[in-house]
Amino acid sequence: MSKDIVLAFSGGLDTSFCVPYLKERGWAVHTVFADTGGVDAEERAYIEQRAKELGVASHVTVDGGPAIWEGFVKPFVQAGEAYQGQYPLLVSDRYLIVDAAIARAKELGTKAIAHGCTGMGNDQVRFDLAVKALGDYEIVAPIREIQKEHTQTRAYEQAYLEERGFDVRAKQKSYTINENLLGVTLSGGEIDHWKTPGEGARGWCKPRAEWPSEKLTVTLGFEQGEAVSLNGEKLPGAKLLAKLNELFAPYGVGRGMYTGDTTIGLKGRIVYEAPGLISLLAAHRALEEAVLTKQQNRFKPDVARKWVEVVYEGFYHDPVKTDLEAFLASSQRCVNGEVVLETTGAQVTAVEVRSPHILNAKGATYAQSADWGVEEAEGFIKLFGMSSTLWAEVNRS
Repeated sequence: MSKDIVLAFSGGLDTSFCVPYLKERGWAVHTVFADTGGVDAEERAYIEQRAKELGVASHVTVDGGPAIWEGFVKPFVQAGEAYQGQYPLLVSDRYLIVDAAIARAKELGTKAIAHGCTGMGNDQVRFDLAVKALGDYEIVAPIREIQKEHTQTRAYEQAYLEERGFDVRAKQKSYTINENLLGVTLSGGEIDHWKTPGEGARGWCKPRAEWPSEKLTVTLGFEQGEAVSLNGEKLPGAKLLAKLNELFAPYGVGRGMYTGDTTIGLKGRIVYEAPGLISLLAAHRALEEAVLTKQQNRFKPDVARKWVEVVYEGFYHDPVKTDLEAFLASSQRCVNGEVVLETTGAQVTAVEVRSPHILNAKGATYAQSADWGVEEAEGFIKLFGMSSTLWAEVNRS
């Protein structure tokens, strides 16, 4: 008899390959698509049809939007730091996908989980560590298995599927494309070879020639560091981020190329697009800089960078993540107010900040007016620079 296994499924080349590969090895494959907000109704229908034509035992689609907002977007924006100062962790939906797969496995009464991660990337670490943290499960990774014998895995997967009568989308032949509520990542093809990305390496963001001529202005409202409204309308987090993607993508906001250090030690190179997330980060930072103290603004990035590293490297369920989030949440007590964002293309700027918590001095404005005297200013400078001044005096030749 076939054994039940749950496969985290996206309909892409890798997970499509996994279905017949697992079936031919005696598994009854149950696919789960965790819709984390990166696809429209047409694409969702395609994924469901793809699972059906591949001959899965069952397929379910799970709404992952609320979970990805609460489990990732909210603490990530409150942290306010990208990985290595560049990458906005767009693959962090992997942890929510694991949650959905584990829930389905419990429904089926199986302890077998499969994924389509390669043996060269970071996702395998995220998937495996998340699964191990949630229970005693058998992990099957078909792409890692075929890499023992085949070096050109994408070409092998494509041929494998076509030999069995399954078509492969044209884009999937060149690129690995991941879409979710957070944004789009593209790798493969010329990107992997350190060359200029081709025209096919584009997701939501429009090229320069197609940007609208009129300026875009939006207002975001925050409560304790969490975005809660857009242009005065209260919205659930996932819907708010989806709307920001829709508004800012036509202006090319949030598109970039990231080259950095992967968890496993290789250099990674991807094209990413995150119009909504980059806009959220810009608004939150502008508000935060105005309401936090100097010491908070100096220290918080250290905590944020550690949180980002932990999540990037697969330790989503490590207790240190919860510890770090306790500090982040505490720092957001007074991050309340509204921020006006503007863009004419590519860059987004916070042009106005409104909050009852802005740290304004009643009698002073920077570089304009002060409620202290010249003697006080001179005395402050003397004491503040005492150590450096003494060093210069003592060691002056």
